[in-house]
Amino acid sequence: MTGGTQFYVVDRIEGRVVIIIGDDRRSYDVPLTKLPTGIAEDAVLRVPRDAGGEPDWKRAALDPAERERRIARSREIYDELRKQDPGGDVKL
Repeated sequence: MTGGTQFYVVDRIEGRVVIIIGDDRRSYDVPLTKLPTGIAEDAVLRVPRDAGGEPDWKRAALDPAERERRIARSREIYDELRKQDPGGDVKL
């Protein structure tokens, strides 16, 4: 797939390398210097693809609105699971 944009989540930062997971579940080790300032664990990045379909890390942007949307969706799923649990012993 060429062009377009994809979302990625920062899994962790190990020294000067950032481990990033795409929505397609692929993992990337990206040098910290190729990413926007202010990067942190759990940040969501909106990343355009280059002509070859690969992430263009230099053009990545933090997307706090998408991060909040994902957190809200996770809470909704958690609440639904709690309602379906007859024992009430689901703890995350």
